[in-house]
Amino acid sequence: MNQAITPMLPALPLLACVVVDDNEMNRLTLEHYVTITNGLTLTGSFPDGIACLNYFRAGGQADILLLDINMPELTGLDLVRILPKPLPEVVLVTSHRDYAVDAFELRVTDYLLKPLDYARFCRTVDHIRSLQVPTAPAAADESGESMFGAEGNSLFLKINNRLTRINFDEVLYIEAMSMYSVLVTLKHKHIVYATLKTFEERLPFAHFTRVHRSYMVNTQLIEAVEDNQLQLPGGHEVPVAKAYQESFFRRLRGI
Repeated sequence: MNQAITPMLPALPLLACVVVDDNEMNRLTLEHYVTITNGLTLTGSFPDGIACLNYFRAGGQADILLLDINMPELTGLDLVRILPKPLPEVVLVTSHRDYAVDAFELRVTDYLLKPLDYARFCRTVDHIRSLQVPTAPAAADESGESMFGAEGNSLFLKINNRLTRINFDEVLYIEAMSMYSVLVTLKHKHIVYATLKTFEERLPFAHFTRVHRSYMVNTQLIEAVEDNQLQLPGGHEVPVAKAYQESFFRRLRGI
């Protein structure tokens, strides 16, 4: 009789996870996702932000914090602001897209929308693992459908499942945020499901250049350069990383 052979899974470094959600069903779902994912272990699960805060203040540790936003007494956003440093990789979990800009401001690692999807959860875990090993090859880009044909200095981008015309003459810079990118203008921050690598490879406008692992900048809007910091309108600043300085300043001399 043939016996079924159980495949040997590769050993991955364990990442400790903490779950915080006041909705029991969502909390149990996240706990289940952690439990069934190779390389993850659950070290804490809390129904509110205060219990989570007490856990970390008492010396509790985590590599990944899966955190609901809308909770009584202490919201997820407020919890991130007061947690002891250094922070774990924070993944905000919410049913509201409107919090994406707040997530960007707090520089969280990722942003999961409810209802929760295990495939999307796995992509988040893969991304966090890639941050632990900077030399790892970039994950396959699945965001090619986020950009649509250029017209003049504009490009149609898929934002919140809707095609939106963006005038790239008004974009100050583009910042990486996990598997998303944030296009910053003087009036708006547009969050697009496309990596910065995608913009670098496919953006059809020559006046944008990569100056940092996390930034592309509109060279037409640079007002000044001081101590390798680019001064942009509205008081915005973008750093020029050492690895990009030679190519950037060579290009700047040619403008």
